[in-house]
Amino acid sequence: MNRNEKKDWISNLNSSLASSESVVVASFKGLTVAEISELRKQARELDASIKITQNRLTKLALNGTEFEELAPLFKGSTLVAYSSDPISSAKVIYNFSKGNDKVEILGGAMGKEILDVAGVKSIATLPSLDESRAKICAVINTPAGNLARVFKAYSEKAA
Repeated sequence: MNRNEKKDWISNLNSSLASSESVVVASFKGLTVAEISELRKQARELDASIKITQNRLTKLALNGTEFEELAPLFKGSTLVAYSSDPISSAKVIYNFSKGNDKVEILGGAMGKEILDVAGVKSIATLPSLDESRAKICAVINTPAGNLARVFKAYSEKAA
């Protein structure tokens, strides 16, 4: 990469991170190309992004974002997952790391809060926004459905 390409890469990653709600940093030493492709596919399904990082350039890209304190995590073979949904990036990395011991969560951040490995795992186990909406709708619809069944049974009994 020449100097201009590096500047563009840093600028693009900086703008992506600045517009993200959460970032997860993980080590991926020993992953094959097929496994990385599968990880990226899973990330796309949850509207998250995965970048294999050049540590020095990524540390520069973190400047000016609320994730600057993650810079010490970038050592060795690292990747960064980020998304506009606060839970998606953590969920992608956590789910993939359960089935692949080559991926190790190093830490992350949600908003301005820096998360350790346990924090990332606890966020990854939360239900997504769509799952939460579905549960709320089910809770709201259950009493109405029960009431409709009672009225129907009463009308059939009265007739």
